[in-house]
Amino acid sequence: MAVRFLFPLLLLLLLCCIRFSESKLSTTYYQKTCPDFENIMRNTITSKQLSNPTTAAAALRLFFHDCMVDGCDASVLISSNAFNKAERDADLNLSLSGDAFEVIVRAKTALELSCPGIVSCADILAVATRDLVTVVGGPFYKVRLGRKDSMVSKVDRVEGNLPRQNMTIDEIISHFTTKGFSVQEMVALIGGGHTIGFTHCKEFADRLYRYNNTTPTDPKLNPKYAAALKKMCENYTTDIGMSAFNDVMTPSKFDNMYFKNLQRGLGLLMSDTAMVYDGKTRPLVELYAVNQTAFFNDFSHAMEKLSVYGVKTGRKGEVRRRCDAFNSIQT
Repeated sequence: MAVRFLFPLLLLLLLCCIRFSESKLSTTYYQKTCPDFENIMRNTITSKQLSNPTTAAAALRLFFHDCMVDGCDASVLISSNAFNKAERDADLNLSLSGDAFEVIVRAKTALELSCPGIVSCADILAVATRDLVTVVGGPFYKVRLGRKDSMVSKVDRVEGNLPRQNMTIDEIISHFTTKGFSVQEMVALIGGGHTIGFTHCKEFADRLYRYNNTTPTDPKLNPKYAAALKKMCENYTTDIGMSAFNDVMTPSKFDNMYFKNLQRGLGLLMSDTAMVYDGKTRPLVELYAVNQTAFFNDFSHAMEKLSVYGVKTGRKGEVRRRCDAFNSIQT
């Protein structure tokens, strides 16, 4: 009988702990300790985005990869050393853009000069992502602050915590629901992540050249789009940097064009296209394709929720002096 009630009790305790951690976060966390925080962040990200227009997409992807592995704690920013192989060296993270890492380094350097030892790298990444999304036309959403930086970053924590593009829709839904996100939140987050940025050809080459034994090219792809992709990616095995925009129509603008593209056979990844054909996700694709406001609202709510996922507060983390290294050597 005791065992019967043990799981609900443990779940309640877990939810209480999560809410307690979240309650320590505040949008005005640095108001007194680092009053120039918002201006420094805004100036840093604007300058970087103007010089490198891919920064917004890169930061959004980096933030997602960080949060989905043990929470939003800047663990993905840690560089490997002789004692520890860190998250960023996992296979799924090797394609993360240097522009994203660089904008965080720039912001951290400026903030350390203004208010040393105060602002965590996890907070910098969360705010940089929000501000960059806004710069390229996306919605503004609240970011609560006060995260601490993780004191652990292990390469073997990545696999299983990040979805892969060749997963089925049911597998992707399961992946998100185990982390507490609904199907609606999942579709909004995927749409936000794929309305800007690019993907390397090797990630979708099977759709172009090896779809199945009888049909080399995925018939769900728009034929003209498929032909253009095949021409663009023909040397992808020798030129591993070959890539294509996730949104072929408005690749640098955060909008709802991604969802319109899916309905036209212009979804780059197999997992993108699958959302049009699955009964659980199709209604959301159709809604967001005609109603950008609905997409922006749902994306904002999903990002607010994601940004507090697994956060560390108090003694569970630290404020790093450098974003790519722990304050003490980890073994």
